[in-house]
Amino acid sequence: MVHLVKLIIIMNVLLDHPAEILILLFLIVTFLQSGFDKLADWNGNLSFIKTHFKNSPLKNSVPLLLGIVLLIEIAASIFMIIGVYQIVTHGTKEMALYGAELSALTLILLLIGQRLAKDYAGAMTLAVYFITAIFGVYLLSL
Repeated sequence: MVHLVKLIIIMNVLLDHPAEILILLFLIVTFLQSGFDKLADWNGNLSFIKTHFKNSPLKNSVPLLLGIVLLIEIAASIFMIIGVYQIVTHGTKEMALYGAELSALTLILLLIGQRLAKDYAGAMTLAVYFITAIFGVYLLSL
């Protein structure tokens, strides 16, 4: 009986915050997968990114910048995972908001890189992710 009551409470929270939770899940999948991919194949990612930025002002800073992006992606994912848990269990959004804000910041950093590399198509695809992140920030800050 206690488990049924807990399940009903969790379902009510999910019904009260569906957009926030779905956006967080989208961003968690996006950034956690990206971070794990960088960790699993650091050399392959580094090689690709070095080639991508070979004619940009960032060409000599690629390993450092890739590491910074990796750390922010993982931090954002952790904040958002904790945030989903807090929304479901306590109804608080603070950690989720921090994660969504870090996600948006990461996307701005990636946008700067794409623009400096003159990869305008790549920069354009980031807009979809950025709009999602900003909408999440907006909902979580209400």
